[in-house]
This record gives sequence, structure tokens and C-alpha cells, in this order.
Amino acid sequence: MGIVVRRAELGDVGGLARVHVGSWRETYRGLFSDAILDDPTFVERRERFWTRVLTDDRSGSTTRVAVALSADEAVGVAMASVPMDDDAAWDQQLYVLYTYASVHGQGAGSSLLAAVVDPDASAALWVADPNPRAQAFYRKHGFRWDGTSKVEDGVREIRMVRIPDGVN
Repeated sequence: MGIVVRRAELGDVGGLARVHVGSWRETYRGLFSDAILDDPTFVERRERFWTRVLTDDRSGSTTRVAVALSADEAVGVAMASVPMDDDAAWDQQLYVLYTYASVHGQGAGSSLLAAVVDPDASAALWVADPNPRAQAFYRKHGFRWDGTSKVEDGVREIRMVRIPDGVN
């Protein structure tokens, strides 16, 4: 059956939370502390997060959330919205894009990105460093490191920006 990407709905919250936590555990072991990744309340806290995102009227049309499904099970999640960086010179910001490692290379990430970020709009994101697989994925989709980095929760992140041709 393949992977289907669609707009996330409130009924997807459990799957969004499981993908969010599961992909962090697969990807960030050794970058984030085990205490964060193995916290028994991690999935529950992500469920509350996704419930707020999907029910917050203030997000309205500015926040886009998509889910990738395989055999009706969530295997990926993405979220983009308005930029919050003080120096933002782009239209959209990608805040979340996670898939299980088992679906890497099957198009879920590209489809999720396209579902939440307008390909004709300028956009930015923060990505853990090192995370060579994710950084290569974003470069493939036109994002480039803009020289900006930060450390949050002990993890270095770099900002990648995409400015399509013809966009100022």
C-alpha cells in the first residue's frame, strides 16, 4: 500500500505523539539525554502538545500539520507556521518533520515537507548538528545553512533557509 500524507486531524493525536517520540528516540540518542528520551511521560506530554496545536483557534490558517500514514498507522509528522525568529526574513518556518527510520527513503519526508511548506515561499528551520541525514535531506530540498547556530537543551542546532528564485 504505500505512504499517504494528509492534513492531521484530532483523531491522529496518539499517532502523532508516538511518531514524535519514537523518531526522537531513534535519531537523537546520544544527542539528547537519556532522561529526556526515556521519560515515561514523554508520549503523554507530546499528546497534550499535539492536541493544543490542533485545537488552538489562534493557529488558524497559519499552522499546517500533516501526518504520513502507512497501512493506517502514523509513520511521520510535520508542522510549519509563521516564523518566530526575531530576524526572520522568510514567510514560513518548519518546526517539526519526523519520520520513523523504517520509512526513510520512501518519500514520506518529502511529501510531509510539501504538505506544510509552500514550495514557492521562503522558509527556514532549525536542525540538530550533527544530524547529517536530516541536513542532507533539507539541502536536497533547497535549504542552506545561513551561518546561524544556537545551543538549546545542550544540543547544537543550525538554521537552514530556503529562498526560492524570484522571492526577495
